[in-house]
Amino acid sequence: MSRVKRIGLVLGAGGTLGAAWTIGGLSAVQDRIGRPLNEVDVIVGTSAGSIVAAAIRHGFTPEDLVAHQLGGGADHLPGAHEFEHDSGRLPPPPRLRVGSVRLLATAALAPHSVHPAVWASALLPQGRSEHHTLRRYVQTLVRDDPDHWPVRDTWIVGVDYECGRRTVFGRPGSPPASLPDAVVASCSIPGWHRPTRIGDRRYVDGESARRRPLTCCTPAGSTRFTFWRRWRAGRATAGGIRPGMPSGRRARSSTRNWSGSGAKWSAEAPGSRCSRPAGRTCPRSGST
Repeated sequence: MSRVKRIGLVLGAGGTLGAAWTIGGLSAVQDRIGRPLNEVDVIVGTSAGSIVAAAIRHGFTPEDLVAHQLGGGADHLPGAHEFEHDSGRLPPPPRLRVGSVRLLATAALAPHSVHPAVWASALLPQGRSEHHTLRRYVQTLVRDDPDHWPVRDTWIVGVDYECGRRTVFGRPGSPPASLPDAVVASCSIPGWHRPTRIGDRRYVDGESARRRPLTCCTPAGSTRFTFWRRWRAGRATAGGIRPGMPSGRRARSSTRNWSGSGAKWSAEAPGSRCSRPAGRTCPRSGST
């Protein structure tokens, strides 16, 4: 008897623009998967993708998320314009101290253990901006049970700002954290935002690791992951981002599928059929 495959969805980074573009394409992803997105077995979210992941796990459909981007939807949630106003277009003046002395020490003692981008982020001055609107958004999602983590696997990717290692909140063996703390940590850009303290550690944006979030998806059984990310910006509108491109440019999107147990990468774009060269398997990360 054939086994039912598990379905995973990986949502990457991209800031306010990337989140809006991703939301605009979720309906197509849902059609491709063949089931409601909140019913997939695993969702992995990094930075802006972590916000979308939290909303999906709390019952938001692609149509609900688009309505929210356009200024409608749930009245009790902060509007999309509040997110942009909260962080601003430019970071506020930072504190006059390096971001993480402990991370610099780790990089000096074991340079090959820290990605160059993470090492460089430790040199940035400490940011001052805080995600007040984002925290209020996620806290509103979990207001009935603030300490509740979604029942289905929901993995939020951040970076430990003390040692430079990627941390996947919600995955077995990861540090305990509330969903608001994990999402805020995953979106805290070094040099711009204040690092998020969870327990006795500080965490920053999961994109700081400069590693594909798919590499944290060590297969369990047979799981097919669909990786959705923004390739190029859509057309900006006053209410958000609508799928589409300016005249003369062509929109491209990518969904990457990975079936567990060493299956091959595959990638498809609209109007084309292409795949990775035979023999190239998805990177696996036994240690983050």
